[in-house]
Amino acid sequence: MIEDITAFEDDSQNSDVNVSPLIDMVFILLIFFVITTNFNRQTGVDVSKPKARSAVYQGQKTVLIGISREGSIHVFGRQVGIERLKYLIAQEVEKRPDVSIVIVSDRNAALGKAVEVMDQCALAGAKHVSIAAEKE
Repeated sequence: MIEDITAFEDDSQNSDVNVSPLIDMVFILLIFFVITTNFNRQTGVDVSKPKARSAVYQGQKTVLIGISREGSIHVFGRQVGIERLKYLIAQEVEKRPDVSIVIVSDRNAALGKAVEVMDQCALAGAKHVSIAAEKE
């Protein structure tokens, strides 16, 4: 009986787990997600855009300004005040005079805040200012 126990212990010590197929699968999934992910620049604030039939895709060469439901302004992923917004937009216009500004406002945000942002963009020298909407 003692011989049977030692034979069983020897078998359990020799068992190895091969993790290389698991590592291969993780790398394949990583490559899949990197290739299929859409890396769009966003405003840094979660908004629910209004819908419009005439919505047109503007492309990637835009500056996105987000206005939250509460009225806070976000640009380049940071919350900014109205004077800081004017300064940042003026810098972008200086770098690229044909830059497009897109205001991504929550559908429940006050219209007055969007008008104020549009005004500051115009004062900063931006020629192409529009408001984002989802296509119906």
